[in-house]
Order: sequence, then structure tokens, then C-alpha cells
Amino acid sequence: MPLTTSAPRFMDIEYCQSDDCFFPVAIAWSLADGRMKTVVIEPDESWLPDDGDPPDIDVRYLREQGVPLIELAQVLHEDLPDQTIYVDGLDPDESLVDLIFDAVNMDAPFELAPVEELITTLDRSAIDDWRRSIMFQHGLDPQLPENGVYALLMLAEQEGLIETVDQPDEQPDEQPDDL
Repeated sequence: MPLTTSAPRFMDIEYCQSDDCFFPVAIAWSLADGRMKTVVIEPDESWLPDDGDPPDIDVRYLREQGVPLIELAQVLHEDLPDQTIYVDGLDPDESLVDLIFDAVNMDAPFELAPVEELITTLDRSAIDDWRRSIMFQHGLDPQLPENGVYALLMLAEQEGLIETVDQPDEQPDEQPDDL
């Protein structure tokens, strides 16, 4: 069974934007071994409009199920220190990351870069087309950040950017002949 030993890191952030507010609601990112993490984000009070909840967002759900910003920032510091994290470039990712880390008075431990800096064999349009095709073929909801990260991981694998090694089959412990 192949074991991923080195994969580029990807991130996708879903967000709420209206005339009165702009803030992240969910985030997904990949690790060096190809695994993903995803969380719903508990919003900072300063992000919310003063005159009620933003449209199409269940703020109560975010407050109840969302990860507090300080915990999210700490995990991102543990998972992605001094890394270049690639994003699809379809969202205002830099601004959203700044909102998260500014709310807890911390610096982001990583740098964001558009995926076309990693995948130089395809132009921006071809990357976007391929990503949409993957989403469609696999029935993935583009509004879920983990699906965006998954599609980017698949593209990186297709482009030979994920290193894998064959994991030897585990052999059962040998029993002595005299038993």
C-alpha cells in the first residue's frame, strides 16, 4: 500500500460576505502526509453586523459548533509552521487568514501562494477547469472547503508533486517451530 511521504500543503476557506460583514466560516488544510483537517470557525464578535445575523449564515450554529479562533490559530501554528500553503485563488484567502490571526493578535505561521506557482505546467484557466471537472466527476460540493483541498491534492498527484513510497506488507510475527 503506498504511503504519502511528502505532499504540498493546500488550504481553502469558505466565508460570509454581505454589505455589513466579511468573515471566514470554515477552513480546510492539508498536511505533509496528505491528510486533511477541516473545521467550522466560531466568529469573532467584531466580525458580526450590529443589526442582526448576516444573510444565509446560521451564526448560532457557528457559535455552538465552531472552533474558537485561538484554538484554530494554535493548531495552524502546529500544523503549518514556516510553510508555503497553496490556494486556488478564487477567494480572498489572504484577507481571511489575516482576519483569523488579527483577531487573536498572532502572525500567520505560513505564506499563501496561488496554486499556479506550484503547478507550472498548466495555466490558470486550465487549473480552474480541471478543478471544476474533479468536483463534478466526484459529486463534490464546491462550497465545502475540504472538497477544494481534495481537488487540489488530486491535481498535485496527477502532476507528480506528491511523493509516495511503497509500504511493506506487515508480516505476522513468526512462531517458534517447537510450539
